[in-house]
Amino acid sequence: MPLFKKRPSSDTVTHPAPTPSSGPVTKTLSLAKTVQDIIAPQQISIDFNLLKINEYYYRSFFTTINRRFVDANWLSQLINFDHSLNISMFVYPVESKSTLDDLRRKIAEMEAELSTDMQRGRVVDPGTQAKLEDALSLQDQLVKGIERFFQFSLYVTIPAESASELETTSKQVSSTLSSLLLSSIPTVLEQGEGFKTTLPTCIDHLMVTRNMDTTSLATTFPFTSSELTSNEGVLYGINEHNGSLIIFDRFTLENANTVVFAKAGAGKSYAIKLEILRSLMFGTEVIVIDPENEYKPLCDVVGGDYINFAYNSQNRINPFDLSALTDTSEENELNLKIQSLHSLFKVIMGALNPTEEALLDRALNLSYRMKGITTDPVTQRKVPPLMEDLYKAFIGMEEPQAASLADRLEKFVKGSFTGIIDQPSNVALKNPFTVFSVRDLEDSLKPIAIFIILDYIWTKMRRDLKKRILVVDEAWYLMRYPDSANFLYGIAKRARKYFLGLTTITQDVEDFLNTDFGKAIVTNSSIQILMKQSPAAVDRIAQVFYLSEGEKHLLLSANVGEGLFFAGNNHVAVRFVASPDEHQLVTTKPSELLAQKAAAMRLITDQEKPHA
Repeated sequence: MPLFKKRPSSDTVTHPAPTPSSGPVTKTLSLAKTVQDIIAPQQISIDFNLLKINEYYYRSFFTTINRRFVDANWLSQLINFDHSLNISMFVYPVESKSTLDDLRRKIAEMEAELSTDMQRGRVVDPGTQAKLEDALSLQDQLVKGIERFFQFSLYVTIPAESASELETTSKQVSSTLSSLLLSSIPTVLEQGEGFKTTLPTCIDHLMVTRNMDTTSLATTFPFTSSELTSNEGVLYGINEHNGSLIIFDRFTLENANTVVFAKAGAGKSYAIKLEILRSLMFGTEVIVIDPENEYKPLCDVVGGDYINFAYNSQNRINPFDLSALTDTSEENELNLKIQSLHSLFKVIMGALNPTEEALLDRALNLSYRMKGITTDPVTQRKVPPLMEDLYKAFIGMEEPQAASLADRLEKFVKGSFTGIIDQPSNVALKNPFTVFSVRDLEDSLKPIAIFIILDYIWTKMRRDLKKRILVVDEAWYLMRYPDSANFLYGIAKRARKYFLGLTTITQDVEDFLNTDFGKAIVTNSSIQILMKQSPAAVDRIAQVFYLSEGEKHLLLSANVGEGLFFAGNNHVAVRFVASPDEHQLVTTKPSELLAQKAAAMRLITDQEKPHA
């Protein structure tokens, strides 16, 4: 029969008391509340296989382990179960001497059983043979001190709002435990003890234990969960471990940098465009360097600035521009600019010997002095020099190597590359979403253009502190040259100071990870997204990110839009998802783009038809 306990609902007790002077008088006694009165429920009902507290139902289980081997995080299915559970674990150290005595006796019994079976011509029991092998191995490790012995208990309590929900969830939990080779047994007639065992009081009222050695016990710790959901941030996708949402704010980590590795067609640009679209809704400014015009449809729809660099374009950037931050910065802006120009001209000119580097440094300083710009902060607001001024500085030098350096620059000043990087800057970062396109440039010019654009963006954004994301797509263009790779690494290392999150995307894993700068960019990125990989690259990825065999297999067999999402110390399998409207904006499938174009043409044709 259920037992009901109900505490008084009133704080006073009334007693009639006669007095000599008058009739009956009411006497009130105040009862002081205790802590138990405050926290105690109104009603507790204990049945043989469930417990009801107020309006909630509970059922407790103890477990027995039927498996011989366990691997790391083997309880993850239970921890990530799609329902609230109260789980308690108890670990009891056992003295090694008593354990060894018990093991010797058990080993002797099993050896005697096997010997008897063999003498009588019976088939040896494989279960006994396996137990004997385990016992001998454990005995050897205990004697050497490699392992210790423990007793382990695992209890689960299921809360539910109704009896029907409790029954359904109990079956699901039992099924999940069975898949882990755990037997789940309700604490029949001891539901109260089972419930108290799973409270955070660290008291085991049931004492249902199972023997475990150190290695096996270690696999139950920590209780790692695959949840990556926070109360703020943008939606990245669906957690494929448990179907929960991955909602994350990259700016809450130690740095806001992201790296994305995937083979062509795996959906890396699709995932990043979704992040861009959702970040814009929260007021984050986004700047993209786009080598393939993949971001133009998204830019047009959200009203961003699309800046195309090509021979027939009017958009120009002068690599000699200064940031004009000397008044507020402790850094020497002119010297910093000359250092970045050294890296740029090594990309343009190729390898330089020490003499040529010295001539380049002299010519750069001379170019700024010809415009009246020195280390004095006041002069750094003047009009900066152009590529032609550097060319003239080389021509005016007497050293023979200077003429060689001038020859290497001539095609940018007078030759076929004129008009690309030798004009004053006429672009501005005024829009919340800005895309720089370099698709129409030759492959030999793309690394130079991307370097100049990055340097311009970095120079401009340091003037105005604001939450920004900088996306560098196809970053392997820069990683092919040590100086441009070093420049990108410098941005990744210093971005945190300027409220900037750098997103680096590449499909050429070898070019990126073969350099120390590429590895450094990975280690300086709090978020890493790995999507479908080729068999040739997956081993290198696994080595850098310490992936398990299962994770390597996931990256090899992943569908488009699936992969691994690393955020800090946590990582989960992710599937990037978009609403139908978002999908129309971010898709890069040629068939879908052609279908969209055909639909737009039909709409225009229908509008131009005369109405009847």
